[in-house]
Amino acid sequence: MSSIELDAVTKRFGAVEVISELSLTINSGEFIAFLGPSGCGKSTLLRMIAGLESVNSGEIRIGGERVDHLPPGARGVAMVFQHYALYPHMTVTENLAFGLKNIGVAADEIARRIEEAARILEIGHLLQRKPGQLSGGQRQRVAIGRALVKDPKAYLFDEPLSNLDAALRVRTRVELARLHQQTRATTIFVTHDQVEAMTLASRIVVMNARKVEQVGTPMEIYGRPATEFVARFVGSPAMNFLPVTIRDRDGLASAVLGDGSVIESLVPIAALPSRTDLRLGVRAEAIRAHPEGAIAAKVEVVERLGDRTHLHVRLMDGSMLVAEDTGVSRVQPGDSVRLAAEGATTHLFGADGLAYHARQ
Repeated sequence: MSSIELDAVTKRFGAVEVISELSLTINSGEFIAFLGPSGCGKSTLLRMIAGLESVNSGEIRIGGERVDHLPPGARGVAMVFQHYALYPHMTVTENLAFGLKNIGVAADEIARRIEEAARILEIGHLLQRKPGQLSGGQRQRVAIGRALVKDPKAYLFDEPLSNLDAALRVRTRVELARLHQQTRATTIFVTHDQVEAMTLASRIVVMNARKVEQVGTPMEIYGRPATEFVARFVGSPAMNFLPVTIRDRDGLASAVLGDGSVIESLVPIAALPSRTDLRLGVRAEAIRAHPEGAIAAKVEVVERLGDRTHLHVRLMDGSMLVAEDTGVSRVQPGDSVRLAAEGATTHLFGADGLAYHARQ
């Protein structure tokens, strides 16, 4: 497999610049997810790598070779689309073989590749069926198989699970993870679903408004978000944000909430741009119901999720946040609760949206 390098890549549609001088290196064998909301530029970026969109400036290299001037078929990549794009009049075998026949691969080699792809994807019993006889999950596996038989330098997936129902998305996600473990293929996976990105990718590229907000491992993105956007977008429920004032506690920031309660963070005071216009970011699992907690709140909504319970509460100053309780929580809407915060995992965010964390 091959690395993929983007060097100051820019894309414009008319006067609108949708990708601006983006640079990124994807290592050989790496599984990268482009994650972000609709319109952030992630699919455009993938299509530029595939050759389906032109590059206005910058370079794209695959395996060290510059490819941004090459047509899609000469780049050595295989793309799996959101819509399966199978030929309805062909059998599964014919769909898998079609691209290989077009480039003159020998018949015995085509048969070998199809047999291997069918084994990996467990579609051997489907080879003589046509797409109309397949379920959505089966069609998606055939679409993946069509990419697999090409033995490409890299696989490009453009939201391949979005048309599947929830249960099938989970099963197909596991199949994709298993496929990558078997092939160790360089893979780019575009999605707006944070769960897909967190569970599949070795690194995540979080995009927003046509720029990269952060690149990191799933737990770096989750545990140390670079910006408020990343903190809001990754994690369910989204991170809580509360306006605070800051006091100095031996060089560390004590965050004072609007009701006067204090959460002791491990963020160095010296790292902060100022002590005003700051917001505390804290995830639900870091602020829990506890009878001796320092924060008083009133419960408005209770979400029982089995292994845990989310409490939507209102603080004494009117602020809302989501806290966590045990799966067998007895808390009911309308109850008064006390909350204890784990200050070591809290973050502070400036007016510009940048994050400030505890030292590692």
